[in-house]
Order: sequence, then C-alpha cells, then structure tokens
Amino acid sequence: MTRVAIVGALGRMGQAIIQRIAKETGIQLAGAVVEEGSLWAGKPLGEAMVHPQGGGLCLVDDLGKLLASTPVDVVIDFTAPAATVAHAALCAKAGVALVAGTTGLGEGEHRALEAAALRVPVLWAPNMSIGIQALSLAIQEMARRLGAGWEVEVLEIHHKRKKDAPSGTALKLAEDAAKALGLSAKHLRKERSGMIGERPAEEIGIQSLRGGEVVGEHTIYFFGEGERIELRHSAQSREQFAQGALRAARWLHEKPAGLYSMGDVLS
Repeated sequence: MTRVAIVGALGRMGQAIIQRIAKETGIQLAGAVVEEGSLWAGKPLGEAMVHPQGGGLCLVDDLGKLLASTPVDVVIDFTAPAATVAHAALCAKAGVALVAGTTGLGEGEHRALEAAALRVPVLWAPNMSIGIQALSLAIQEMARRLGAGWEVEVLEIHHKRKKDAPSGTALKLAEDAAKALGLSAKHLRKERSGMIGERPAEEIGIQSLRGGEVVGEHTIYFFGEGERIELRHSAQSREQFAQGALRAARWLHEKPAGLYSMGDVLS
C-alpha cells in the first residue's frame, strides 16, 4: 500500500487525483493539504468534496506538520512553482518521496528539485498523461527519421485560467524534437511578433492559444516540401493526468533518491 498526501487538494488537479484514488488499488489517501490560511483547514474533506474513502479526513494547511505526524510515503504536488520548491524541501527533510506536476518552473526551481532529489526520490513531469509520454517518443522517432529538411512547429491550446504559456508540455515536446535533431533550447521560438525575414531553418516554433474550458491539446507539425505530418494529443478530462500521477506515486515508492521522469515510469 502506498500512502499519499495531496498538496493543492482542492485545486482542479488535486480533486481529480483524490477522486481517482477511490478507483485505484494499492493507494491510500493519507493527507489532503490546502493553502496556508485556507478557510477549509481543519474541516473534513467530505464537506469540501465528495470522496467515498477519505470523506472523514480533515484538511490541513501545513505539509510539514502533516509529514511529522502522519505516515506518508509519497507527496503529490500540483500547485505553483514557489510552493513546489517549499514542498520539495519539506519532503527532503522528512525523507518522503515527491511527485510534482507543477509547470512554469524556472531554472532556480529546477535546481531546487535537483537538490531535494539528492536526499529523496523526486519525479517531475509537466504532463502525467501516459498518452503524452507515447507522443513524446513518437516525436523523437519522427524527427530522427525525417531529419533536418523538415520544419517543426508546436501548437498548444488550454483553458482560459491556465497561468503559464507556453505550457510545460509544449516546451517538453519541442525540446524532444530539438534533441532528436541535434538542436538545443536556444532554437525554440515562443513568439514571432516583430520578426522580419524568412523562418530560420533550425527554428522550432511554439504557439499558445487560451480560451474556454479546453483541458489540453497539443499538436506537433512536421512540414516538408509538398507534404505535412501532424501528431496530436487531446485531453478530454483530467482523469488521465490523475491516473498517471498515481501510477507515478506507486512506482516512486521505495525508489532510491534521484530525479525521475514519467519516461522512467513507463520503461
């Protein structure tokens, strides 16, 4: 049995994960953490949302105190960059594994996860969907086979409340293509406003659309002379992200300290 604590429990992803736990085997909800000072702190989870297994569990607003008082094997975090950094430090101090799906991380936040991974197992992925992991592999294979004579573009669409752009998933997919083509992050172009002249041959463009309730859609275009290939993944709900996060938590439980990815889970 893997005992998990969900940070950001009442967020969209937090609720999806908690609901998914009721359908999974080998997973137990050990804690549900809300933002510090939340009016829900101290109240039963069942008052905030319907959950058949953990309805009597009380929400807390201090992850450190929870880890000090409750047996937890893995913390699952879908919050914000600064919060994820703080939670990673608490997990490292308590010797608890961390699965993080927070996007929009900068270089400093990534370094903080790497530091925590020296002491505990840490898995970070901008997208926990199993389908996205398969798409990533397909993009790398496609880029290698087509070669440098094809242009690569990435288009992503998300709901109007998404805070980061481009999405972490779009960046990861563009980086996958770049790596397969022998390019680096400096070849990624996130916008073309004010650009004059032809498209540079080694450029990989990333475009973002925001609107409505779109959970997430990513399309990768390969443009050749007189032909075009499209690879697309469309998320219909957050269920697959929640399922992937719990699969990652089960896999990460009892792994040695280190920084892992969803690719490690699938392999």
